[in-house]
Parts: sequence; C-alpha cells; structure tokens
Amino acid sequence: MITAHPANSGAATDTNPTHAIRTNARYQPEVTAVHYAGGDLTYAALNDRVARLTTVLAEHGIGDGDRVAYLGLNSPAFLITMFAAMRRGAIYVPLNFRLAGPELVAVLERSGATIIVCEEGHREILDGVADRTPLKGFLLVDDDPETPAARVAGPWRAWSALLDAAKPADAAPARGFDDPAMIMFTSGTTGQPKGVILTYGNLWWNGINVDARLDTRRGDITHAVAPLFHIGGLNALALRTLVRGGTVVLRRGFDPAGLLRDLLEFGVNSLFAVPAMLAALARVPGVFDRPLPALRTVVVAAAPVPPSLIELYAEHGVTLQQAWGLTETAPFATHLPVERTVDKLGSAGIPMAHTEVRVIEPGTGAVVPEGVSGEIVVRGPNVTPGYWNNPAATAAAFDDEGWFHSGDIGYLDADGYLFIVDRLKDMIISGGENIYPAEVERALADLPGLVDVAVVGAEDPRWGETVVAVVSAGEDTALTLELVRDHAAATLARYKLPTRLEQVATVPRNASGKLDKRAIRAMIAEGGSGQA
Repeated sequence: MITAHPANSGAATDTNPTHAIRTNARYQPEVTAVHYAGGDLTYAALNDRVARLTTVLAEHGIGDGDRVAYLGLNSPAFLITMFAAMRRGAIYVPLNFRLAGPELVAVLERSGATIIVCEEGHREILDGVADRTPLKGFLLVDDDPETPAARVAGPWRAWSALLDAAKPADAAPARGFDDPAMIMFTSGTTGQPKGVILTYGNLWWNGINVDARLDTRRGDITHAVAPLFHIGGLNALALRTLVRGGTVVLRRGFDPAGLLRDLLEFGVNSLFAVPAMLAALARVPGVFDRPLPALRTVVVAAAPVPPSLIELYAEHGVTLQQAWGLTETAPFATHLPVERTVDKLGSAGIPMAHTEVRVIEPGTGAVVPEGVSGEIVVRGPNVTPGYWNNPAATAAAFDDEGWFHSGDIGYLDADGYLFIVDRLKDMIISGGENIYPAEVERALADLPGLVDVAVVGAEDPRWGETVVAVVSAGEDTALTLELVRDHAAATLARYKLPTRLEQVATVPRNASGKLDKRAIRAMIAEGGSGQA
C-alpha cells in the first residue's frame, strides 16, 4: 500500500504560465524572450514589466476573475498584459483589432471587461464607443516605437509612466486546470462572435499535445506573425515557447519578404502560419534559393491547405505539417506527423495525444464508417468548457457525452487519418447534390495565375443554389469562367464546377487568414461583373 505524504495530499497542479516567466527570469535572465522591431526583451525585462503591470492592475481594482482587455496588433505589450492579468488572477480578453465600433461594444459588453490596454492606432475608434462599454480604466501604450502615441488625455493614462512608478508584484495565485485564463471571441464568420472560455487546463494540455507530436525543443526560436488574438497565433507555438524558455520573433503584421529575412537571420526553428501566408511566401523571389536547415516545424492550419502548396514546399526541403482545430480546442485537435506528410497528402492528421476525435452523422449522432463524410466532434482536456455567459450556445455545442460539435465536415480514412471537407454551414446544395466549397477551392488552387480563390453558393431559380468562384489573379492575368471550369474538371464532377466567376483585386479574408464567407456572399448578392 502506498500512502501519500501529507504535504502532497490534495495538492493541485499550478498551471499559471506567468510562473514560468518568473522562473525563466531567475535562471536565464539575459536570454532574449522576445525579438521585436521596437526593442527586444530579455526574460528579466519581460518579468519586470509583467510584475509592474500586475501592480497597476491591482491599483485599478482588478482582482480575481475580473476581465482585462487588450486592443492592438502583435507587440510585447500584448504579452505583458496577458501575463500580468494571469499574475493578478484576472481573465485576459484579447480583442480582434479589425472590429468596427459596434462590434467592439458587443464584445466588451459580453466579456464584462472593466479595463483595457490599447495601442494608439485603435484609440480613436474606442473613444467613439467607450461610453457604451463597461470599461472604467484606459491604459495607452505610449512607449512602443512601432506605434507612437500622441498626447495622452481624457480618460487615458500613459502606461509607461504607470509601469515606471509601480512596485513589481511577484506573487501570483495558483491556478488549477478548471480556472478560466482567457476569453477569446470567435471570428464570427457564421454569426455573432461567441466568447470561448479557455481554462488554464486547456492551454496546458495543448502544450502537452504539442510536445508529444511536434518536434519542438527547449530554447527554440519561434516566429509569431499570425495575430496573437487568435488561438493559433498565440497558443499553437508562441506561448509554449515562452513557457519553455525559448525566443519568440514577434512581428506586428505579415510581410512575405520580411518573413523570409527573419527565417534566415534568426535561424527560426518553428512557425505557425495559415495557407495564405505560405502561398505568399512562395512567391517571394529567391525564396527557395537558400536552405533553411534550422526550420524543423512548420505548422499550417486555420484554413484548408491546398495539396499543391504542400508539394511545392516539399520539393524544396520544407515539410508543412497540417493541423486542424478551433478556438474551442485551444487550438489543436489533430496533427499530421511530419513523416506522413507526403503519403497522406492533404490530411489533417491523427488526434493529438490526449484528444479524441470522431466523425458522426449530423442529426443522429451515429458514428459513420471510414471514408464517409460527417461532422467532426472532439473530446479532451484541451476542449473549452463552453461559452462565456452563453449557456444556450454551450448546450448546443456539446452532447450528453461531452463531445464538442465542431461544425466542420470531414472523414477518417482506413488508417484513421482525418481529411477535412468543409464547414457544415458552407455546404452548397445544387439540384439535390451536396457540394463542398473547400473541395472546389482545392481543385482550383494550382490554376496558373491564380492568387486566391473562394467558392460560395448563390441562389438559383432552377437548381436552388449554384456554384460561384471569386478569384484574384496576378498582374496581367485575366481568368475566364471557361478556364476555371476546364481546370477544375480534371478532378471534379461537372455538377461541382463553378457556373459563375467574379474576379476581384483581393479575396476577403479575416485576421486569422480564413476566407470571410459572409463578406464574399454579400459581394455576390450585390451583383457584379460575374461571367455566367
């Protein structure tokens, strides 16, 4: 019989990431935590800023469970605010920097955030709606050369002066697996954004899953250019890298040539990107002229990945590892092992080490046979407990056995590898046939001259819906409906081929790199120069 030591009996695991920052600052103070154009931060400097902001939050009345919002692009201030909120025991609410005023009001009201840290570039829009939000404290980032601030006035307080005057707070409350760490709002591509509760356990277990499946190591250099307010940008690799004492090369926005320079200059080991980023990188002149031996782990997710893109990089010695997940799964539910990238081309992989995945028949919930498409459901400790103050949405997303219904359509092959087909709500029904836009998009991805493509359904008096392709092309490239149909016909049945074509300068995407299907449908509904 084994008897537990009294000191350990009932002890809870502390999963608060801010403790790792403090530990790294003690044992490797001069190691660079963040490379940033506006100035680098060592772990000692990062921890000091976090500790001082923790005191500032306390002085503003922020305590356990209160919500702290952040509005701005990728920057050290984003990370400092997150870790300070965690050190104070508050809940972090990173906001989409592309939201319009009314959308900000809705998100802030739903979160109940009472204090916000904001960059200068977003102050004006927030000023216009602040009186309709629960906000009481306004901190303006005024010491970042990348986002210089004008005169601090009105309700705003200069964050630099507050931090300089604050005494560092070292203590942080222990957090358990079930304690909420942050609220991340969904992109709202299928309706109003919902506040996804991510617990410390959700963040922790995703990190354990990453360690188990991906070739990431202590001391890695990770590139972070995907927006941090999205779970992929933050928790795929960046947060785990900081917890393990590595270095994050942090960029405010995506620049293909800049990304190539960073990969070469810093010897980046790991990278999270969306397909559109990697497609743009592939068009940079000379991108494949020099090898990238340090780059071991390139995870691509958040949108369907064209097999042609994976093949292109593989030909030049860079293996793209497709993954699948959502904000609600923190973010990874599946990952394609690097050694299977070629023979399982196009697959989103196998379940993460501590995550279960099934494919079921929508409506009945019955598990479908291999090779048959259905809704993907997920269960595991990385899955959100639900939506903030939204019991109806939570109840709709989970079944009685705790399976989260993703709304994504996919199938498992004979070896148990997942293939994503499309979003359930994006499916087109034409003449009684189910057509998945993502399948058509993949068929067109390698069309010569094509830069980007989206496929949506439009009303049709004869067939109910018809297939519309919205494309952008390179300079001096004029695509025609005939060219598009002929290219797609090599791999698709004729009933799936586009019957209408719209060529635009840029295909709308949201900040996470996903196609903005609502905006695209609105564009189609307004008419245009489509070719029928």
